[in-house]
Amino acid sequence: MTDVAALAGVSHQTVSRVLNDHPNVRETTRLRVQAAMTELGYRPNRAARALVTGATQTIGVVTQATPLFGPVRLRTALELAASDAGFDVSTVSVRSVDRESVAAAVERQLAQRVDGIVVIVPVESAQAALDDLDASVPLVAIDGDPSRLSGLVTVDQVEGARLATQLLLDAGHSTVWHVSGPSDWFDSAGRVQGWRTTLEAAGRDVPPVIAGDWTSVAGYRAGQMLARMPEATAVFAANDHLALGIMKALRDLGHEVPDRLSLVGFDDIPEAAYLTPSLTTVRPDFAEVALRAVEAIVSWRAQGGAAPQVPAVPPSPVLQLPCGNSHARRPSG
Repeated sequence: MTDVAALAGVSHQTVSRVLNDHPNVRETTRLRVQAAMTELGYRPNRAARALVTGATQTIGVVTQATPLFGPVRLRTALELAASDAGFDVSTVSVRSVDRESVAAAVERQLAQRVDGIVVIVPVESAQAALDDLDASVPLVAIDGDPSRLSGLVTVDQVEGARLATQLLLDAGHSTVWHVSGPSDWFDSAGRVQGWRTTLEAAGRDVPPVIAGDWTSVAGYRAGQMLARMPEATAVFAANDHLALGIMKALRDLGHEVPDRLSLVGFDDIPEAAYLTPSLTTVRPDFAEVALRAVEAIVSWRAQGGAAPQVPAVPPSPVLQLPCGNSHARRPSG
């Protein structure tokens, strides 16, 4: 910095102000300092600055080691949102989502003196670990326990399930079956709740939940069963990969979507529009979730106090095909 100041003909303090985007620097002076930095190949030492300012400009992310579309898409969206806000991202992936593993991952981030932590492990055991932590930095959970009144940023899972279920009811089906995700995921529980309450509000029968996970294998097994149930004409699958398995099972048994069974998924995977037939689905706004998580950390650091309360992010339906079919049983009256 001393060399930069000498070449630019300014004080050491002025160079520091330029590096920290201080508003009280003339534009001509700022450009002269930046030109000197480029000529000398100067790059700020973040580690040294962190010792002085106490801030590393880094957000720590704790996530499950998984290829699932939702968590991977969220992690990418977080990296972009953090970068736009001037932060680096340090990621720790956990193989197990038990309390001890998640707590240890958070402690690793705290040891790196990150400015905030985002946890993307939306299962009950992980949230239990967060409740036990006395974190010294802002900590935000994405798609975590909906009973947390603060420090939570989430897709509105209940509303997404309501949209999917209502689409099928509006198409003339008498009821809608549901193939769920894992029972210990908050995402899955919210989608079951939204599906169930929508049917109850419409005065329709509520079929038993067909338990699954997030894989096409589970969807295929569910599809084999649904294909042999003539009363099942409409299905809301908890994610698009389950829906893919259902479609495959129906086709293997000589049926097609939507002729035999109407189907709506959740997540809007990139391939949804290119399937045969295309898949109607519900699109979570992952970019908005990531943006709100970063904004919550920035606001929390600036204002202190209690964790901010962040409204749930509403999803939107993505219509690819009509949801009605010749087998739909229209409600009476």
